Formats: sequence, structure tokens, C-alpha cells
Amino acid sequence: MTTTVAVFGSCNMDLVAYVETAPKQGETVPGREFHTVPGGKGANQAIAAAKAGAAVRMIGAVGEDPFGTQIRETLQKSTVDVSGLRVVPRRSGTAHIVVDAEGGNSIVVVPGANATVDGLVEGDEDLIAGARSLLLQLEIPFSGVAAAAAAGRRNGVRVVLTPAPAVPLSADILSNVDLLVPNEHEAAILAGDADPRRALAALLQLVPEVVITLGARGSLYGNRDGARVEVPSFPVDAVDTTAAGDTFVGVLSTALGEGAEVPEALRLASAGAAVSVQRNGASSSMPTRQEIIDFVATR
Repeated sequence: MTTTVAVFGSCNMDLVAYVETAPKQGETVPGREFHTVPGGKGANQAIAAAKAGAAVRMIGAVGEDPFGTQIRETLQKSTVDVSGLRVVPRRSGTAHIVVDAEGGNSIVVVPGANATVDGLVEGDEDLIAGARSLLLQLEIPFSGVAAAAAAGRRNGVRVVLTPAPAVPLSADILSNVDLLVPNEHEAAILAGDADPRRALAALLQLVPEVVITLGARGSLYGNRDGARVEVPSFPVDAVDTTAAGDTFVGVLSTALGEGAEVPEALRLASAGAAVSVQRNGASSSMPTRQEIIDFVATR
């Protein structure tokens, strides 16, 4: 059964430099490679879900520049519906990424056109209402996130929020979130506790379901009914972790929308992330549904 996923969020062009060791303040280091890859947490999650088998609708904004054209074309090539992706008279958002030899990354995001996604425009709610899941992140204005979350709640759509970048969240957003998916660092900031299990308990006071991703240690799920599920990661040699979190969320939402039980959905999401970190780039590293199935079959 094909599930429909709406994504309301950011679209960026990722400007990625690969280095042996990331530079410290005031330091210049040589780079090994440089790539421009369409990304942004919204677009990344849209592509991840589409490659995993969902019918995906992207709602957001790009600029009137070559980056905007390339972002739109990349989404379309991944079968993402871009009828909700508007073009605005400013530069597209960019993410300036440094990836070290261990696959770790540091990122500076310049919002650009994403700053205009501060609410719903005509047609947005219809795109959200026709979906089973709505994926949100925090690379657009909070007012836009809050408006989309409220539209999801009004229309009975499962609202999934990735709280990145991690900042304190208002009640008008959290009251409409069904599933929160932070990484362990974001969970610690939001919960005020670095222990994942205590953070999980604290976050469940705010939303009905939580998945905390733990990097190489897997993921931890909980809900208000007391269910707890822990799924280990798949050990691989990472070359670029930029897309791991967004791949996880896109695959997870697709699997849950198709009716998978939580443990299986988490396992598939972990497999998708494991495949992605073995490749360079964000959207370019995301696996297809068949690649995820084949990867799981070998483990």
C-alpha cells in the first residue's frame, strides 16, 4: 500500500567541502573534494520518503536563481510533487557543510527563500489534508511550522516533527505534534537531560510519541501508553553522516504510513540511514526502497 507524505519545510543547496580535519577558529585547512548537492532538511526528508516508496508532496520555497531551479529538478527526478514549492524573488537557501575524515560534519545554514515560509498560502492545506503524514523541521520560521502543524491536526494527519536546529518549542507547535524525532543532542537540549531514557520520559510529557536517534547506538522509541522499543543500528563504515537523520525520518514515516509495526519501521529507518552514511552528500546518498530491502536481507 502506497502512503502519501506531505513535507512542509526547507529547501537548500548544500555546498559541501570534504577535509581530513575540520578547521578550528582562525585556521585554514586543505580540502579533498567539493560538491554542490540539493538538500535542506525538508527537501531531504521528501526525497528520502519518495525513494522509500511514498507518494510525496513538497511545500516550501526556493529563489529565482540557478540553485532554485536545480533543487526543483532534483525533487522532480525523485518523483516528489512540487506543486506546493513556490518561487520567491530572493536567493535560495544554502547550507555550508564541512565533512571530516570520520564522516562527521558541521553546518552553517543561510535561510534565503526559506525565510518566506512563515505561514500557509492557498493550496497548502489541501496538500497537507490529502496526506497520511506531515513532516516538519525547524529550518523555516516557527510561525510556518505552527500553521502547518495546526493544519495537520485539523485534517487528522499524523504530524512528525524533527526539532532541528534544537531550540525551545512553544505550546502552539507541540500541542499539534504526534511524533517527535530528535537526535540525542536535540533531545538533551529539549528535555534538559543528557540521559536518553530520562529525556524520552520528559519529552513524552509534551507529545504522545518520541523516537530518539542515537547514532551508532541505534534508536529509542516510547509512547504515553508505556511502550518502549530499542533498535540497534547497523554497523557500517561512515563516510558522510549529513543525511542520516533525514533519511531515518523519511523511511520511518513511509513505513509507519504503510502500516508497519514500530520495531519493523525503526529497523527499516536504521537500514536506510546506514546505507546513506556510506555515500557522500545528502539527497544524493539516500537509498531506494529496494536498496533498503537488499541491505536488510544481508544482515
